[in-house]
Amino acid sequence: MKLVVLTGIPGSGSTTLLGRALDEVDYVHLNYGDIMTEIAIKDGLVEDRDALRKLPAETQKDIQAKAAKEIKARSENDNIIVDTHCTINTPAGFLPGLPIWVLEELQPDLFILIEADPDEIIYRRLNDDTRERDLQKANEIQLHQEMNRATSMAYATLTGATVKILNNHDNQLDVSVAKLVDVLNL
Repeated sequence: MKLVVLTGIPGSGSTTLLGRALDEVDYVHLNYGDIMTEIAIKDGLVEDRDALRKLPAETQKDIQAKAAKEIKARSENDNIIVDTHCTINTPAGFLPGLPIWVLEELQPDLFILIEADPDEIIYRRLNDDTRERDLQKANEIQLHQEMNRATSMAYATLTGATVKILNNHDNQLDVSVAKLVDVLNL
């Protein structure tokens, strides 16, 4: 069975692309944050996802580790695609989305980065009424994508996984979906 990590910065279209591709491949989709939330609720630590970030850092790390263990166990019987953040752009700088204790447990086979042109991402964010996003300039968006590239290669160095970058340009969703399906079926 395969364990794939898929990531893209907000507005890259990774969620839309993944949703369409899942109709064509034999993978179970898991969202890392959702798994963490389920564990924290079961352990009586929180009542909802928003409360996760308010827990002490050590508690959050413990939940991250438990989530990695659960995802890895599920990958023994199913092809798994994990939707998560490669990096998180915080006021203090970029934070790795998958710390080493998570990577050591997950041992993914493949990292897929979904990217788009910064101008496309700005337009998508401005037109997404379902979320409230921070406004960023094109150069800030480009830097975040570059940080994801560098971080994913560091992750690959630690795990032996490969890294695939897929572009998701406007008006080319079907082409992007086909490319993602091809990569997942390798």
